[in-house]
Amino acid sequence: MSGLRWKTVWITGASSGIGRALALAMDEEVATVAVSARSDDRLEALREQCVNVSAHPVDVTDGEAVARCVDAIEASAGPIDLAVLNAGTWALMDAPNLDLTAVRSGVEVNYFGVMNALDVLIPRMLERGRGHIAIVASVAGYRGLPRAVAYGPTKAALINLAEILRLELEPRGITVSVINPGFVDTPMTRDNPFPMPGIVSAEEAAETILTGLKKRKYEIAFPRGFALVMKLLRLMPNALYFRLIRKFVMRRAA
Repeated sequence: MSGLRWKTVWITGASSGIGRALALAMDEEVATVAVSARSDDRLEALREQCVNVSAHPVDVTDGEAVARCVDAIEASAGPIDLAVLNAGTWALMDAPNLDLTAVRSGVEVNYFGVMNALDVLIPRMLERGRGHIAIVASVAGYRGLPRAVAYGPTKAALINLAEILRLELEPRGITVSVINPGFVDTPMTRDNPFPMPGIVSAEEAAETILTGLKKRKYEIAFPRGFALVMKLLRLMPNALYFRLIRKFVMRRAA
Protein backbone atom coordinates (compact mmCIF):
# COMPACT_ATOMS: atom_id res chain seq x y z
CA MET A 1 0.00 0.00 0.00
CA SER A 2 1.52 3.31 -1.02
CA GLY A 3 0.86 6.57 0.78
CA LEU A 4 -1.61 7.56 -1.95
CA ARG A 5 -3.82 4.59 -1.00
CA TRP A 6 -3.98 5.42 2.70
CA LYS A 7 -7.41 6.84 3.31
CA THR A 8 -7.20 7.24 7.09
CA VAL A 9 -4.01 7.61 9.13
CA TRP A 10 -3.83 8.00 12.91
CA ILE A 11 -0.76 9.55 14.56
CA THR A 12 -0.35 9.71 18.34
CA GLY A 13 2.03 12.13 20.04
CA ALA A 14 1.33 14.58 17.22
CA SER A 15 1.36 17.90 19.08
CA SER A 16 5.10 18.41 18.52
CA GLY A 17 8.28 16.84 17.20
CA ILE A 18 8.20 13.85 14.89
CA GLY A 19 4.45 13.31 15.14
CA ARG A 20 3.63 16.87 14.15
CA ALA A 21 6.14 16.89 11.30
CA LEU A 22 4.81 13.58 10.00
CA ALA A 23 1.23 14.88 10.03
CA LEU A 24 2.30 17.92 8.01
CA ALA A 25 4.18 15.71 5.55
CA MET A 26 1.15 13.44 5.08
CA ASP A 27 -1.48 16.17 4.88
CA GLU A 28 -1.58 16.42 1.09
CA GLU A 29 -1.27 12.66 0.49
CA VAL A 30 -3.93 11.23 2.77
CA ALA A 31 -7.68 11.87 2.86
CA THR A 32 -7.73 12.06 6.68
CA VAL A 33 -4.78 12.42 9.04
CA ALA A 34 -6.19 12.03 12.55
CA VAL A 35 -3.80 13.45 15.14
CA SER A 36 -3.85 12.78 18.86
CA ALA A 37 -2.04 14.08 21.92
CA ARG A 38 -2.99 15.47 25.31
CA SER A 39 -2.62 19.11 24.21
CA ASP A 40 -5.90 20.37 22.71
CA ASP A 41 -4.42 23.78 21.82
CA ARG A 42 -1.43 22.42 19.91
CA LEU A 43 -3.55 19.92 18.02
CA GLU A 44 -6.00 22.65 17.05
CA ALA A 45 -3.14 24.86 15.87
CA LEU A 46 -1.86 21.98 13.74
CA ARG A 47 -5.32 21.32 12.32
CA GLU A 48 -5.66 24.96 11.30
CA GLN A 49 -2.42 24.73 9.29
CA CYS A 50 -3.60 21.75 7.28
CA VAL A 51 -6.27 20.64 4.84
CA ASN A 52 -6.86 17.01 5.78
CA VAL A 53 -5.86 16.90 9.45
CA SER A 54 -8.46 16.28 12.18
CA ALA A 55 -7.74 16.67 15.89
CA HIS A 56 -8.63 13.96 18.42
CA PRO A 57 -7.14 14.77 21.84
CA VAL A 58 -6.47 11.75 24.04
CA ASP A 59 -4.26 10.58 26.89
CA VAL A 60 -2.77 7.32 25.62
CA THR A 61 -2.39 5.99 29.16
CA ASP A 62 -6.19 5.84 29.47
CA GLY A 63 -7.29 2.68 27.66
CA GLU A 64 -10.98 3.55 27.62
CA ALA A 65 -10.25 7.02 26.24
CA VAL A 66 -8.06 5.50 23.52
CA ALA A 67 -10.91 3.17 22.52
CA ARG A 68 -13.33 6.11 22.33
CA CYS A 69 -10.79 8.04 20.25
CA VAL A 70 -10.43 5.21 17.71
CA ASP A 71 -14.24 4.89 17.58
CA ALA A 72 -14.57 8.60 16.82
CA ILE A 73 -11.90 8.54 14.11
CA GLU A 74 -13.38 5.51 12.35
CA ALA A 75 -16.95 6.82 12.68
CA SER A 76 -16.01 10.04 10.87
CA ALA A 77 -13.26 8.92 8.48
CA GLY A 78 -13.58 5.16 8.06
CA PRO A 79 -11.24 2.36 9.11
CA ILE A 80 -7.72 3.34 10.16
CA ASP A 81 -5.36 2.10 7.44
CA LEU A 82 -2.14 3.20 9.15
CA ALA A 83 -1.55 3.88 12.85
CA VAL A 84 1.72 5.57 13.83
CA LEU A 85 2.05 5.01 17.58
CA ASN A 86 4.45 7.79 18.44
CA ALA A 87 3.43 9.16 21.87
CA GLY A 88 6.38 9.12 24.23
CA THR A 89 8.09 10.69 27.19
CA TRP A 90 11.76 11.09 28.09
CA ALA A 91 13.46 11.54 31.44
CA LEU A 92 17.24 11.73 31.79
CA MET A 93 18.06 9.59 34.81
CA ASP A 94 20.79 7.33 36.16
CA ALA A 95 20.46 4.39 38.54
CA PRO A 96 21.88 6.14 41.65
CA ASN A 97 19.14 8.79 41.29
CA LEU A 98 16.28 6.43 40.55
CA ASP A 99 12.87 8.10 40.58
CA LEU A 100 10.10 5.53 40.41
CA THR A 101 7.50 8.14 39.52
CA ALA A 102 9.39 9.04 36.35
CA VAL A 103 10.09 5.38 35.57
CA ARG A 104 6.42 4.50 35.97
CA SER A 105 5.43 7.42 33.73
CA GLY A 106 7.82 6.17 31.05
CA VAL A 107 6.33 2.69 31.15
CA GLU A 108 2.76 3.99 31.12
CA VAL A 109 3.26 6.39 28.21
CA ASN A 110 5.90 4.68 26.08
CA TYR A 111 4.83 1.06 26.47
CA PHE A 112 1.26 0.88 27.73
CA GLY A 113 0.33 3.84 25.52
CA VAL A 114 1.16 1.60 22.57
CA MET A 115 -0.55 -1.43 24.11
CA ASN A 116 -3.76 0.54 24.73
CA ALA A 117 -3.86 1.43 21.04
CA LEU A 118 -3.05 -2.12 19.93
CA ASP A 119 -5.83 -3.47 22.11
CA VAL A 120 -8.31 -1.54 19.97
CA LEU A 121 -6.59 -1.68 16.58
CA ILE A 122 -5.58 -5.33 16.28
CA PRO A 123 -9.07 -6.91 16.47
CA ARG A 124 -10.41 -4.43 13.90
CA MET A 125 -7.51 -4.90 11.49
CA LEU A 126 -7.71 -8.68 11.86
CA GLU A 127 -11.41 -8.58 11.03
CA ARG A 128 -10.67 -6.54 7.90
CA GLY A 129 -7.59 -8.58 7.03
CA ARG A 130 -5.51 -5.47 6.40
CA GLY A 131 -3.84 -2.52 8.07
CA HIS A 132 -0.45 -1.10 8.95
CA ILE A 133 0.85 -0.53 12.49
CA ALA A 134 4.03 1.53 12.99
CA ILE A 135 5.58 1.68 16.46
CA VAL A 136 8.05 4.45 17.28
CA ALA A 137 10.80 3.00 19.46
CA SER A 138 14.43 4.26 19.43
CA VAL A 139 18.00 3.18 18.78
CA ALA A 140 18.31 3.64 22.55
CA GLY A 141 16.47 0.32 22.80
CA TYR A 142 19.30 -1.60 21.11
CA ARG A 143 21.54 -1.69 24.21
CA GLY A 144 21.61 -0.32 27.72
CA LEU A 145 22.95 3.24 27.75
CA PRO A 146 24.01 5.48 30.65
CA ARG A 147 21.37 7.81 32.10
CA ALA A 148 18.56 6.05 30.22
CA VAL A 149 17.17 3.91 33.03
CA ALA A 150 13.70 5.48 32.68
CA TYR A 151 13.68 5.48 28.87
CA GLY A 152 15.84 2.82 27.22
CA PRO A 153 14.07 -0.23 28.70
CA THR A 154 10.69 0.98 27.41
CA LYS A 155 12.10 1.33 23.89
CA ALA A 156 13.77 -2.07 24.09
CA ALA A 157 10.38 -3.51 25.02
CA LEU A 158 8.78 -1.85 21.98
CA ILE A 159 11.41 -3.28 19.63
CA ASN A 160 10.76 -6.76 21.04
CA LEU A 161 7.01 -6.20 20.80
CA ALA A 162 7.27 -5.14 17.15
CA GLU A 163 9.16 -8.35 16.33
CA ILE A 164 6.40 -10.42 17.91
CA LEU A 165 3.68 -8.51 16.08
CA ARG A 166 5.50 -8.81 12.76
CA LEU A 167 5.73 -12.59 13.15
CA GLU A 168 2.13 -13.04 14.23
CA LEU A 169 0.22 -10.42 12.26
CA GLU A 170 1.95 -10.25 8.88
CA PRO A 171 0.58 -13.66 7.77
CA ARG A 172 -2.89 -12.28 8.49
CA GLY A 173 -2.57 -9.23 6.28
CA ILE A 174 -1.32 -6.63 8.79
CA THR A 175 1.97 -4.84 8.11
CA VAL A 176 4.08 -3.99 11.17
CA SER A 177 6.92 -1.44 11.18
CA VAL A 178 9.25 -0.31 13.94
CA ILE A 179 10.71 3.19 13.74
CA ASN A 180 14.05 3.62 15.53
CA PRO A 181 15.21 7.24 15.46
CA GLY A 182 18.51 8.45 16.78
CA PHE A 183 18.68 12.02 18.03
CA VAL A 184 15.97 14.26 16.59
CA ASP A 185 15.67 17.99 17.31
CA THR A 186 12.42 18.07 19.30
CA PRO A 187 11.26 19.71 22.53
CA MET A 188 12.14 16.45 24.34
CA THR A 189 15.82 16.52 23.29
CA ARG A 190 16.64 20.23 23.40
CA ASP A 191 17.52 20.18 27.09
CA ASN A 192 19.92 17.24 26.81
CA PRO A 193 23.18 18.29 28.51
CA PHE A 194 25.42 16.23 26.21
CA PRO A 195 26.45 16.14 22.53
CA MET A 196 23.91 14.44 20.24
CA PRO A 197 25.78 12.92 17.28
CA GLY A 198 23.99 12.86 13.95
CA ILE A 199 21.04 14.90 15.19
CA VAL A 200 18.41 15.57 12.48
CA SER A 201 15.45 17.91 12.27
CA ALA A 202 11.92 16.67 12.86
CA GLU A 203 11.17 17.41 9.19
CA GLU A 204 14.07 15.21 8.03
CA ALA A 205 12.90 12.47 10.37
CA ALA A 206 9.35 12.69 9.02
CA GLU A 207 10.57 12.45 5.42
CA THR A 208 12.62 9.34 6.22
CA ILE A 209 9.72 7.74 8.08
CA LEU A 210 7.20 8.47 5.34
CA THR A 211 9.49 7.00 2.68
CA GLY A 212 9.98 3.84 4.73
CA LEU A 213 6.29 3.43 5.48
CA LYS A 214 5.40 3.74 1.80
CA LYS A 215 7.82 0.89 1.10
CA ARG A 216 6.25 -1.15 3.94
CA LYS A 217 9.70 -1.53 5.51
CA TYR A 218 9.89 -3.40 8.80
CA GLU A 219 12.60 -1.25 10.42
CA ILE A 220 13.08 2.43 9.71
CA ALA A 221 16.25 3.49 11.55
CA PHE A 222 18.01 6.84 11.14
CA PRO A 223 20.22 8.76 10.76
CA ARG A 224 21.96 6.02 8.81
CA GLY A 225 25.49 6.43 10.19
CA PHE A 226 24.50 6.71 13.84
CA ALA A 227 22.00 3.87 13.54
CA LEU A 228 24.70 1.66 12.02
CA VAL A 229 27.04 2.40 14.93
CA MET A 230 24.30 1.47 17.40
CA LYS A 231 23.59 -1.75 15.50
CA LEU A 232 27.28 -2.67 15.67
CA LEU A 233 27.26 -2.05 19.44
CA ARG A 234 24.32 -4.46 19.60
CA LEU A 235 26.54 -7.20 18.13
CA MET A 236 29.55 -6.41 20.30
CA PRO A 237 30.58 -8.85 23.07
CA ASN A 238 29.38 -7.62 26.46
CA ALA A 239 32.83 -7.15 28.01
CA LEU A 240 34.03 -5.01 25.11
CA TYR A 241 30.77 -3.03 25.02
CA PHE A 242 30.91 -2.16 28.73
CA ARG A 243 34.57 -1.14 28.46
CA LEU A 244 33.97 1.12 25.46
CA ILE A 245 30.89 2.81 26.89
CA ARG A 246 32.58 3.47 30.24
CA LYS A 247 35.63 4.92 28.50
CA PHE A 248 34.10 7.00 25.73
CA VAL A 249 30.61 7.85 26.99
CA MET A 250 30.49 7.79 30.77
CA ARG A 251 33.91 9.35 31.27
CA ARG A 252 33.13 12.13 28.80
CA ALA A 253 29.80 12.81 30.48
CA ALA A 254 31.50 12.98 33.88
